[in-house]
Amino acid sequence: MDTNAVRSFVLAAEFGQLQHAADELGVTQQAVSKRIASLERELGVRLFTRTTRGVELTLDGQAFLAHARNVVAHVDRAISAIRPGSRALRIDVLGLRTAQAVVLHDYWRAHPETDLDVVTIRASDPRQAVTAVQTGDVDATFRTITDPARLPEDVQMIRAFDSPLQLLVGPKHPLAAARALTPAQLHGHRIWVPGITPRSEWAEFYDQLTAEFDLRVDAAGPNFGTEVLLDALAESPDLATLVGSRDRYAWPANYDLRRIPIADPAIAYPISLILPKTSPHPGLRGIIRHFRNLNPLPGATWLPSWAAMPVGSDDPDAGIS
Repeated sequence: MDTNAVRSFVLAAEFGQLQHAADELGVTQQAVSKRIASLERELGVRLFTRTTRGVELTLDGQAFLAHARNVVAHVDRAISAIRPGSRALRIDVLGLRTAQAVVLHDYWRAHPETDLDVVTIRASDPRQAVTAVQTGDVDATFRTITDPARLPEDVQMIRAFDSPLQLLVGPKHPLAAARALTPAQLHGHRIWVPGITPRSEWAEFYDQLTAEFDLRVDAAGPNFGTEVLLDALAESPDLATLVGSRDRYAWPANYDLRRIPIADPAIAYPISLILPKTSPHPGLRGIIRHFRNLNPLPGATWLPSWAAMPVGSDDPDAGIS
């Protein structure tokens, strides 16, 4: 099996666009399309359906994706094993459109000499990502263990940065014309965040948020992906969701979606970085320093309880040689 074709398939699935996958690989869109077509012929199934917005996984594609990611990861590790000292810094993010990925991309643009490999571990339980750090599959993960007592002794957790939240609504929503909103003004409005996994860090975040401000956060239904959520927002007169101010989304111009800042107080999601306690990858030093240069939160900001916990060192050079 052509591992380049498998890698092209994984990236196309991640981005939902052949062109974005081609840009990531440094090849043409036609080359990516040919690789995937060859892989489909070899497997005897269709992996994608083409849409006006890009590509979507078929059921066979969804079934193949996890295995394909493992193939790519094993190939990367095999190559790294015979290139001592040259392995890329591998960091896990929740998704390629999240604030974590955006911040890493900003750092890489300022330091293009950094050999950086951004991956996504498909696990809602942060402990699975922590295990990947312990085994060396990744050098660090943007996950949070909200109870420090549950953090394994051989890893450390550093407060990376905080992501202010915004309300995202369609043009028919009653709050669509607002330039800014307070948490009190969100009371009674349906905030849809589908697919919140019980006992995940974000489930705890939303539990505390709703309790603090008496908000209506609706987690009903499975998470069918960002595109389905944006489609629903564009048409709905009463549906809203919360997004990070640095999260990267794109939608058709005719959707006319509005991102509205929340203030007095701002609501922020704390993002942590988990890395080995001893001998972490030296490339992490610059990235952790980069966090310290991000714009600070406004004075009045609500954070969940665990954000105040002493979960790690504030010294960007701590434990990094």
